[in-house]
Amino acid sequence: MSTSLDTLVIVVFSAFILCMGMLFARTGRNIKSFFAGGEAVPWFIGGLSLFMSFFSAGTFVAWGSIAYKYGWVSVTIQWTMAFGALIAGLFIAPRWKRTGSLTAAAFIQQRLGSSVHKLYVYIFMAVSLFIKGAVLYPVARLISVSLGFPLMPATVVLGIMMIAYTAVGGLWAVMVTDILQFVVLTAAVLIILPLSLQKVGGFSAFTTQAPDAFFNVLNGEYTIGFVMAFALYHIFYIGGNWTFVQRYTSVDSARSAKKVALLFALLYLISPVIWMLPPMIYKVINPGLQGLDTENAYLRICQLVLPPGLMGLMLTGMYFSTSATANTTLNVVSAVFTNDVYKTAINPNASERQLMKVARLSSWFFGAFMIFIALIVPSIGGMVEVVLSIAAVTAGPLLAPPIWALYSKRLSGTAAFCISIVTLGLNIVCKLILPYTIAFKLSRAQEMVLGVGLPLLLLLLNEWYQRNRLAACTDYTRYIGEQREATKEAQSIDPQEAYAIKKQNHFGLQVIAFSLLFTALMLFGLSFIATTGRTLTAGIAVAILFAAIIPLLAARRSKQRLAQEAIRLHQPQNISTPVTTIVS
Repeated sequence: MSTSLDTLVIVVFSAFILCMGMLFARTGRNIKSFFAGGEAVPWFIGGLSLFMSFFSAGTFVAWGSIAYKYGWVSVTIQWTMAFGALIAGLFIAPRWKRTGSLTAAAFIQQRLGSSVHKLYVYIFMAVSLFIKGAVLYPVARLISVSLGFPLMPATVVLGIMMIAYTAVGGLWAVMVTDILQFVVLTAAVLIILPLSLQKVGGFSAFTTQAPDAFFNVLNGEYTIGFVMAFALYHIFYIGGNWTFVQRYTSVDSARSAKKVALLFALLYLISPVIWMLPPMIYKVINPGLQGLDTENAYLRICQLVLPPGLMGLMLTGMYFSTSATANTTLNVVSAVFTNDVYKTAINPNASERQLMKVARLSSWFFGAFMIFIALIVPSIGGMVEVVLSIAAVTAGPLLAPPIWALYSKRLSGTAAFCISIVTLGLNIVCKLILPYTIAFKLSRAQEMVLGVGLPLLLLLLNEWYQRNRLAACTDYTRYIGEQREATKEAQSIDPQEAYAIKKQNHFGLQVIAFSLLFTALMLFGLSFIATTGRTLTAGIAVAILFAAIIPLLAARRSKQRLAQEAIRLHQPQNISTPVTTIVS
């Protein structure tokens, strides 16, 4: 009964998500609206989408394992992400928006030149698909183990669903999915935490029976050196990762870009506490997990306390939290390929229709490659090793120079290219060659310091060396001239196109409101059949119902503005959609 109901919840909610993504098939008029939401995405939607794009089922598997073994230090580690987002919001995100570039790759080409651009594009595409393909593996494994489905078919089906609404709907489809599964996952976690405390006998019993040093800020191998290195890493990662830059450039202003990153920082200050307490509680309930079994701690506590149906909701939330980060990467990689490979090198005279066709086909192609990577993860060392190793090796060399170029007038394309090649090569040697030739192996903290610290040091030395030699390099002078021309072109916006973009965003708000309404009704239904936590589940359903009012009111205000603009443009005022009828 439990498995059947959980499976039904997963199927129904997954089908609903897929349908919501398909609704955006008719809204992607051109590349700008498909990949950047017309640069008019509301900042709070961009912030929530960035938040959901950052973590996955791996968060509950990897960090949940650390929470089970070491306790509160798992929260400390994730607070470095909040710190990184705070710095990015204050200093980096607004700069990205002011560049006027659609993607980070476009800025790199304009500012640092085609050689650096090509190097970064090809490495970024390979690394991103590899990492996000690895991230798809753990959620397929969770669903396979929990519901008894074979692992390989589960991986393929979940991957195809992920690709479908990204390839069809573009950025708005990804962000609506992000918002919806943020609500679902938050609802599930808020249900798990009080039920877990009730199972252990209350908060006092939990703290009394917890192991020594379980609530220490630092514990085990996670020292102050590791935390500081991880914090530095996240400044560059959150500030410069191309998938996150897309969230900063898809809003309407530099101030909105700043708010996107700051909302992420606020959410990551609160969420890790709620996420990590359940596996910490399970340590008290069952302290016997060893080795890789500790990665199942979060799943075990869910199975122990959640009633039928809600387990399916939790697994659905885990899947869509994973698909959110994979979808964002898929959308950005497709954008990079379409804009910076196909349009630049293959077919410079491509029409908007041709570019849209390439955008959708490339999403399917790259998505299929991600599924392939997910299938081979067990044979190449597991998700945690793959993801952290690639991040330590590539993050600094690829992310630090473009962020530096946002500020520096003296960083040339040649210098950026050399710094990236030298540091990337040294990281690869230390990670893949020295351990097997002279038995020299860096610790995780040392890998992070080398990976991020060395590029930063070389950038500082280059800036100091060039300080007395030139006021601005030729690459910067050329970039400024080109940017002035681009700004003039951007100011002459077609009124019809501006109206269509606003209409797309109005439609997105309607879909979000309707999706929240559907989620609330589903939770209400589950509260009636739940064996435990009925009142709590119903209460969260009511909260989601009230939350649906926010995008609904925003959509109604948007409708009024669209009606006024339609009069000015002499357009028909038929801006209602089937979704409007449902939620109005």
